[in-house]
Amino acid sequence: MAGRYRDESPGGNWDGDLQNQDDYYHLTDSNLPPPHRLSGADDPYASFNHSSSAVHQIITPDPVLPLNNPSASAMNNNGTYSNLDSPYSNAAYSSSQWLEKQQASSRRSKYIVIGSLVTLLILIGVGVGVGVGVSKSNSSKHSSSNSASGGVVNQTNPNDPSTFVPDSNLRHVFYGLSYTPTGSQLPDCGNSLADVIEDIQLMSQLTSRIHLYGADCNQTALVLEAIRQTKTNMSVYVADYNVPTNSTPYEQQRDYIIEALKTYGTDNILGVLVGNEFILDYLGANGGTSPNDAVGDAGGKLLISNITDMKSTLASNGFGSIPVGTADAGAYFNDQVLQSVDFAMSNIHPWFANVSIEQSAGWTYEFFEQQNVAITASYANNPKWYIGETGWPSNSTNIQNESNGPSNASVANLQYFMDTFVCESNQNGTGYFYFEFMDETWQALEFGGVEGSWGLFYPNKTLKPLTIPTCTVS
Repeated sequence: MAGRYRDESPGGNWDGDLQNQDDYYHLTDSNLPPPHRLSGADDPYASFNHSSSAVHQIITPDPVLPLNNPSASAMNNNGTYSNLDSPYSNAAYSSSQWLEKQQASSRRSKYIVIGSLVTLLILIGVGVGVGVGVSKSNSSKHSSSNSASGGVVNQTNPNDPSTFVPDSNLRHVFYGLSYTPTGSQLPDCGNSLADVIEDIQLMSQLTSRIHLYGADCNQTALVLEAIRQTKTNMSVYVADYNVPTNSTPYEQQRDYIIEALKTYGTDNILGVLVGNEFILDYLGANGGTSPNDAVGDAGGKLLISNITDMKSTLASNGFGSIPVGTADAGAYFNDQVLQSVDFAMSNIHPWFANVSIEQSAGWTYEFFEQQNVAITASYANNPKWYIGETGWPSNSTNIQNESNGPSNASVANLQYFMDTFVCESNQNGTGYFYFEFMDETWQALEFGGVEGSWGLFYPNKTLKPLTIPTCTVS
């Protein structure tokens, strides 16, 4: 390891040899650890139950209206905490119960029901209105340009997205970012080219790489068109979010990807992801306990079938040189799947391992090297590894989920994780995709807790009160 992560010495939950891994990823019993975020959260085919009389407790994740936003002093909580076992219920993919974390502790319990949807929408409406005002105010402070795109990014020529004015608060220091265009979930498909263009304008000032989660709602083409119009140096891992119970979603997204490649070419394509946490979800829904037990192998065969099909479809359309891989939770990679891919992305979140903020950066790196990279070093295909997701939440919509034990969800701790992870990872050559570009309001609405609060930006695309690190990235 060329660089050294801050605070790698003993004193937190991590002692240098990953003592928490046996707790977080203990695969010898029936307990499955919680995923890095809600299972199914990116599944456009999951069944969400909406009630007009009972909803999850929620407040708009707007910079003006935070709910539980602990102070910076939370970083000083260095107590030793044991991990919490959190077994999943064995439910079908379409069940809303599957979409909720099954927690053994009150601080990670189910969400509190507090009122009607009418009240919720009023709160959100007020928050969004205030947020728009803040957005406009911040935009005027970030640039002296008299011409604007109509959003938070200013342009010298409002008709040319490539003329956007750089924001002095942003720095090109991230290897990559995890990204889902707003409104890219079925059945609504409320995304727009204007929004994606603005996202690319902002993200291009932070990184030259992004990875998507799916291809529904025309998001592949929208992203590539936005890159074309902004003329930015941005490359993409496009994705196909497949599910084991229905082949149609995979096939439709595959065809959308092929169509986009035919239209835009491959200059900005880094690879194709097939599946996100497919094995983790499959184990939970079918009573498996290990990615390499009989259930894990059965899920692996389904995933491999899609991976193989994606490779052959790409090749038959003249795109055979594009790498194909998959993403899953850190310890949930099936060996047969790993032997079938060109690359793999491991989602590693110290928050859900109950690791203290002081130990999180070093823990993440060591977990990745020992549990992922080292495992496949002897494989004939030797897949390229990336950290597909890592980060720290800045807020919780309820008190039960505002802490992972040793540390709180707060902007101060998000800053701390960035400061201790990003530049060291750049120095030691770790490929990672920071989770994530922007808070996702739909996740906060559906799931509550910390699920919608992992972004560097608020939903109105204003940067959180953060200082982007200063370093270089290749």
